[in-house]
Amino acid sequence: MRWINCCASGALARGLTPAPFDRTRRALMMHLAGCALALLGLFCLHAEAQADPPAPAAPAGSITGAVTLAGEAPKPKAMEITVDPAVCASVPHFEEDLVVGPDHGIANAVVSIPEASGGAPLRPQAEAKGVKVDQHGCRYEPHVVAFPAGTTVEIINSDGILHSVHTYSKLNPPVNLAQPGFKKMLRLKLNHPEVVHVTCDQHSWMSGWWFVAGNPYYAVTDHAGRFTIADVPPGKYRIEVWQERLGTMSKPVTVEAGRTTMVNFVMTLNDPGP
Repeated sequence: MRWINCCASGALARGLTPAPFDRTRRALMMHLAGCALALLGLFCLHAEAQADPPAPAAPAGSITGAVTLAGEAPKPKAMEITVDPAVCASVPHFEEDLVVGPDHGIANAVVSIPEASGGAPLRPQAEAKGVKVDQHGCRYEPHVVAFPAGTTVEIINSDGILHSVHTYSKLNPPVNLAQPGFKKMLRLKLNHPEVVHVTCDQHSWMSGWWFVAGNPYYAVTDHAGRFTIADVPPGKYRIEVWQERLGTMSKPVTVEAGRTTMVNFVMTLNDPGP
């Protein structure tokens, strides 16, 4: 500022008017202020670059266990084959609404965490090819299949006879499509989480279930009733099991980082049937 005032005195001594000089002084001061702001910005960027990086996310955990039946399981009921016996009666057919192993393990139950966020990315089980359900021997294989919402299901007709794909759903549009023997594949995309029942109008005994999940945290029990849900972010959740005949059960679960949590379900048969 002394330099600026000195320049002002010199200018006046030489007979210069103050107005042009004032404009020059203001312009110089604005230039100096801009330089100061630029230097401050560079300092802030340097400080951010030197700051500690964000802490890595805690490692995911997993949930494993088994779904079993309390008491003795009813004997599977044989089904009468009344249509297309040459194809459909090649092997015996039994009801599949409750399949129980020798140690009371329940197959084809779906264990899931209905409300969960974060963790593994949502993706179809079979990548871009989607999920396959085959009509083979006039039964659906697999009987129960689970997949994320947004997956395209490929429905295959391996029998070479007329089938129909009849879905019962509330959130996804229901369909009732004929699938002649020459039409080897139908494709259906399901965008909304729910449980969908699938039947065939040509063969009344055919029944299957599609569990459309809202997140990647689910598993279908194997023949012994065992399951594992991997890549679950640490936290407290409610875990649920669904079974087509026995309904649903749920219980709280706490998943710890990098650890496996054991959860078992024991379901009760309220309608033993004939």
